Amino acid sequence: MASRRGSTSVILPSGQTLPSYTRSSEDDDGLPHATKKKMADHLRKYEALFTLTPQRMRIVVEAFKESLELGLAKHGQVVPMIPTYVFGWPTGQETGSYLAVDLGGTNLRVCLVTLQGDGKFEITQSKYRLTEEQKQEDGQILFDFCAECLKAFIDSNIESGVIEKDQVLPLGFTFSYPCAQERIDHGVLIRWTKGFGSPNTEGHDVVAMFRKSLAKHSVPAEVVALTCDTTGTLIASHYVNPKTRIACIFGTGCNAAYMERAGDIPKIQELGIDPNAEIAINCEWGAFDSFEHENLPRTKYDIIIDETSNKPGEQAFEKLISGRYLGEILRLIICELIDEGVLFLGQNTYKVEIAYSFDTAFLSLMESDPTDELLMIIGIFSHFFALETTLAERQFFRALAKLVARRAARLSACGIAAIVSKMNYLEDGCAVGADGSLYNKYPGFAERIHEGLQDIFGEKGKTIVTYHAEDGSGIGSAIVAAMTKARRDAGLYPTL
Repeated sequence: MASRRGSTSVILPSGQTLPSYTRSSEDDDGLPHATKKKMADHLRKYEALFTLTPQRMRIVVEAFKESLELGLAKHGQVVPMIPTYVFGWPTGQETGSYLAVDLGGTNLRVCLVTLQGDGKFEITQSKYRLTEEQKQEDGQILFDFCAECLKAFIDSNIESGVIEKDQVLPLGFTFSYPCAQERIDHGVLIRWTKGFGSPNTEGHDVVAMFRKSLAKHSVPAEVVALTCDTTGTLIASHYVNPKTRIACIFGTGCNAAYMERAGDIPKIQELGIDPNAEIAINCEWGAFDSFEHENLPRTKYDIIIDETSNKPGEQAFEKLISGRYLGEILRLIICELIDEGVLFLGQNTYKVEIAYSFDTAFLSLMESDPTDELLMIIGIFSHFFALETTLAERQFFRALAKLVARRAARLSACGIAAIVSKMNYLEDGCAVGADGSLYNKYPGFAERIHEGLQDIFGEKGKTIVTYHAEDGSGIGSAIVAAMTKARRDAGLYPTL
């Protein structure tokens, strides 16, 4: 019989070339679709691969806890556990007007936050789109653009009477790229991520660069704090809900932050910080189990994603749970079944065989399809991939999406449980402020995290409750600026 498939090649986002295959309409023409029984047999195989037992989860939690401890003990560890120099919790009584600037991957966001005390606030904001060219321009030019946007925002708010003329406002700068910090108003960029490549920035203090641009454009703002979105989420969520002890981001990437006692961070002992002072830790936990791959339950699909990524071996935890990768895991399984002659016989499958063509949003839609015929899934495959599906196939795809997303949520619960266990939060319970597109938009993601926490801790797991977090890069950044200003006014500002 003639070959079912012809080979070509596809260039991945990383620049690597992988073989891809297309099916001609003449090959295998008229072969039957996969039966319901056959799809059920395949599903059992994937259930075994993607199901996490409570016992396995507890093993992951213990290993995760050890990685957190190691990151606090020594510099340069896989999970870096970065001290942020945000000291202590907000009181909830912070007041006053503060600016916040968030240099994100897609937009520059500028906010004016008025803290009113009692956990209340008002926020005014504007977004400015970043072009791909701007992300590659010289770093100082990029910060000049940030300063110009901030000046335009301040000027418009002076005109409307919201900001007083000649008023110099304190500014919190959200910069969610890996930085080495020695104090809160300082940060040396280690490396760009999120598609940025601005030269003359890595290895430089981004606060000093931003201040230079603010001075150049006569912007009436003073940078008092540099923070990342996860730390900002921790502080903003606690301001509104004082039971909050942990903040997590579950979106395109993943991360967590919590408050640690300075005396329990061996790697900063030489700084002479009061051992009883609390300091926010930016975990950067997406790196858990990187390089060694000893603890996470990776399947062959996860290994393919890792080895064909732009940073093989790195961000091992993130590659199993973040929104960037869940659609790709499902796509690789579909391609395997195409190769085995199970799916889409006689159809041209080249579109679904393009790396990262299957968005995680499709999994979300598949799981939330309310129709008996699963019309949403028909639409996804016909519109985006020009493929026809049977009901048995669509039911299989939905069940597969559930397996992949449920594993992601249960592994997310392992990360939360590691911090809860380390900090002994289980007895009294705690709230976890969670943000990100996966947490906010994927159906059942939060419930699956809670189910996972109960599988790890038993009935006591119900005391750990996640909820939709407050805006970390806007409100959180402003509150950090308010807290830092209060410390400085009280003479507690570190002079490192």
